[in-house]
Amino acid sequence: MILGETTVAGAWVIEPERLEDERGFFARIWDGEELAEHGLNPELAQCSIAHTRRRGTLRGLHYQLPPHEETKLVRCLAGSIFDLAVDLRPDSPTFKGWFGVELSAENRLGLYVPKGCAHGFLSLSDSTEVLYLISAKHSPEAARGVRWDDPAFGIRLPGPVVVINERDRTFPDFRTVVAEGTRS
Repeated sequence: MILGETTVAGAWVIEPERLEDERGFFARIWDGEELAEHGLNPELAQCSIAHTRRRGTLRGLHYQLPPHEETKLVRCLAGSIFDLAVDLRPDSPTFKGWFGVELSAENRLGLYVPKGCAHGFLSLSDSTEVLYLISAKHSPEAARGVRWDDPAFGIRLPGPVVVINERDRTFPDFRTVVAEGTRS
């Protein structure tokens, strides 16, 4: 795996290091030992997929309250997405910063999203499928979110939001999240 730092502390772009021959290639997309060597969370508790029908669909920005925080490695298996990590950690040097990267079936990149960051994506093509490797079991009672279009973050998407569900559209703004506490 080839790990590249991003502008959000603790978030990394992970590129598979391909071993190629006449059959095609083989590459690791998760290596707990290598992640730990870089100071990253090597735990893997759950794998999930999300299928998105239409280009321009926004999912997120989602996170979980402690003690149920999740580290995620996100990859796009079909189609393409603009994947986002937003730093909600008040003690982080990149607090309120965001990083976005195109993940696609073609580029095979992954985004490692650390605990304390919100995550979301915009589908860039019809019929996308996204794979999540997650460090903790999902806890619905700890699930939270913030608005992707909150001026506190200044997120710039590469295309319009055409589809967004009611829950994601009505997430609170960042000031409300801070007042309620992202760590409680």
